[in-house]
Amino acid sequence: MPKNLLVTGAGGQLGNEMRNVIAANQGVFDAFFTDVDTLDITDARAVNEFVEKNSIDIIVNCAAYTAVDRAEDDMVMCAKLNIEAVANLASAARNFGAKLLHISTDYVFDGYGYRPYEECDEPNPKSVYGSTKLNGERELMKFAPDSIIVRTSWLYSPYGKNFVKTMIALGKERDTLSVVCDQVGTPTAAHDLATAIFAIITDKEWRSGIYHFSNEGAISWYDFTKAIHRIAGITTCNVKPIKSKDYPTRAVRPFYSVLDKSKIKSTFGITIPYWEDSLVKCIAEITGQL
Repeated sequence: MPKNLLVTGAGGQLGNEMRNVIAANQGVFDAFFTDVDTLDITDARAVNEFVEKNSIDIIVNCAAYTAVDRAEDDMVMCAKLNIEAVANLASAARNFGAKLLHISTDYVFDGYGYRPYEECDEPNPKSVYGSTKLNGERELMKFAPDSIIVRTSWLYSPYGKNFVKTMIALGKERDTLSVVCDQVGTPTAAHDLATAIFAIITDKEWRSGIYHFSNEGAISWYDFTKAIHRIAGITTCNVKPIKSKDYPTRAVRPFYSVLDKSKIKSTFGITIPYWEDSLVKCIAEITGQL
């Protein structure tokens, strides 16, 4: 008998890819896909009622406040979505015996490291967004300590707004583009993350804890942009490398936020694609839509 699955934030990049993965594996779950219009996860009572009424077995929380710069001035709403809502979901999971998988971020680290971050490394966020995501993790572990947290980075997809789609659009509009070259991380195709999540929640055993997931490899935003333009066939835009100090942003970005994926690969037997291979597939989808 299929388990009842709740996917929150289903209108976002990862939520949409979760829809695709669940649809491709029919019969495994009876899935409920919600967003703010169908379930306000900042409303504890509404969350409890939904989980109880629909006998939810597993919750995958894809919802978050992710506007990193805006969060610096919109701290209240950022905290509601990234901390309070997570606590609400965790409480409901505890109250009604559901399992919970929650998505977090590389921004919980300060980005001053020199090697890929492991799950046991000490978090030290430098932005409101990163701080709220870390506090959300802590609330989750307080209320539902048998939960799973998956930290990821540089998410993109054919859905919504993201760096890949923006760089394609700007590459077609502009003759020149300046992109920071001193921030290094790893892009993550939302489809690959959704596939990994499916593997985790269908594993024969629920293996709680913190895991890191991104695509394989490491790259700067500048090199990422160059690759995006090359793959998308954009040849009329000159992409120039600049330093972070020459492109000030409201929120502090990590200079180095590559994540170590050893734990998730060994625990769940997951094979993770190289970032450029996944980028090629995604751009084929995006350019087919534009």
